[in-house]
Amino acid sequence: MSNFTQKLKYVFTEPVIRRRILFTLAILVTTRIFAIIPIPGIDASRLQSLFSGSEFLNLLNIFSGGGLSNLSIVMLGVGPYVTASIVMQLMTMMVPKLKAVYQEEGDAGR
Repeated sequence: MSNFTQKLKYVFTEPVIRRRILFTLAILVTTRIFAIIPIPGIDASRLQSLFSGSEFLNLLNIFSGGGLSNLSIVMLGVGPYVTASIVMQLMTMMVPKLKAVYQEEGDAGR
C-alpha cells in the first residue's frame, strides 16, 4: 500500500479529522448554494448588459468568485470588504502618500 492510500485511510478512520473535513465541505457547499441565490429585486438582463460592457466589473466578478455577476446574497456580506481591500491595495501602489500612511501607522493606517 502506498503512503497516500495509508493517509487517505487514516483520514476516513479517524473521527476528529473526518468530522473536520466534512464540516469544511459542508461550509463550502453552503456558500456555493448561497452564491446562486440572487438579491431580490435585481433585473438579471440589465445586470448582464452592465457586465458585458465593462472589463473592470468582469475583473471584480472574477475576484468575487462569480457572486458579483448575479448579485448573490453572499455578496452582501463579503463583497464590500473584498472590493475595498483590492481598491486600497491598488491605491497604495499609485499614491505615495497613502502608501506612507499605510506602512507607518500600522492598523490605524489601514
